[in-house]
Amino acid sequence: MEPRAHCPRCRRPRQVCWCSAVVPVPSRTRVVFLQHPRESRVGVSTCRMAHLSLPGSQLHVTLDPDRQPALAELLAAPDTHLLFPSADATDVDALARAPHTLVVVDGTWANARKLVGRSPLLRALPRLFFRPDFASNYRIRREPDDHCLSTIEATAHVLERLERAPGRYTPILSAFERMVEMQLAYVATGAGADRHRQHKPPRAPKPTVDPRAPLRAVAGRMVLLHVEPNAWPYATPDAPPVEAIELRAVRVATGERFTALLAPRQRLSPRVTFNLDLPEADIRAGAPLAATQAAWREFLGPDAVLGIWGYHALSLLRMEPGWTLAPELDLRALWQRAIGRAENLPDGQGRAPRRIAALEQSLRALLADA
Repeated sequence: MEPRAHCPRCRRPRQVCWCSAVVPVPSRTRVVFLQHPRESRVGVSTCRMAHLSLPGSQLHVTLDPDRQPALAELLAAPDTHLLFPSADATDVDALARAPHTLVVVDGTWANARKLVGRSPLLRALPRLFFRPDFASNYRIRREPDDHCLSTIEATAHVLERLERAPGRYTPILSAFERMVEMQLAYVATGAGADRHRQHKPPRAPKPTVDPRAPLRAVAGRMVLLHVEPNAWPYATPDAPPVEAIELRAVRVATGERFTALLAPRQRLSPRVTFNLDLPEADIRAGAPLAATQAAWREFLGPDAVLGIWGYHALSLLRMEPGWTLAPELDLRALWQRAIGRAENLPDGQGRAPRRIAALEQSLRALLADA
């Protein structure tokens, strides 16, 4: 089939373009939208709609706002607040006046927490929350709870509260309502389903590729890595950012090992003593971050390839500057391609040594069948 024509402004297919319903309403408060990259690919996301409806607002699709100089300068400016619920957040109704800049994070709750958690600038901002007095009209997308609103609904509601201007920003919801109605009508016709049921010509068979070939090429340079986190349970109010607290690694060619216990930089999660099987006093007496990073850099060397089981370990290190990394090979993904369903690493008390041993065993199995 011919590809559907898209509107360059709203980036939606022409059949469901909502641009004609946009009602621009200038705001006294400067609004800066930070959108998680995954959310930018969601067709019915309302962040771009809110941006187009508020002249003077900014929209940044980013995972790391601190590394964008212009955006970082804006976030560090005085009288900037973050719309993000937490235990220390202030009710928007309690502010004597509206802030100069309001930062709104757009994404699923999990992605929004990650975006805020990895940005020291965002974590340092005073936070605001609000209590909506109406139910969301976002009938084409499931919200995590009844009190949750779409980004454009939340932005309009908060601006009216902050600026003491009831009804001023309600007109920007006209595009949102238009999108919802068009989407529901379009789904009811079954046109989208018919489009995806079209028969496609058969694909040419893919050439046979040995999935273990990348492993054989780097086996002699591989360093297996496991990282234990200081992580609070999901949905803990005002939980501090996740941080790496223990590293274990082994150089496959020589058997040389690296073990480091880091002193916590955040509040200690109640699960850490169990996961590490160490007294809290020993954990708090861990090594400084800078010294551990220097020792890790020396151990890793110039030509290592990191063998990991999924990307959690690298994600933990990437949350803090200063870690030296290397090209990686995901052994879990390789196992799934070469052998079948991959199991999770061992869990339970004192799991780090058992997890690095499981990585070694999995590598031997992959190489034995290579």
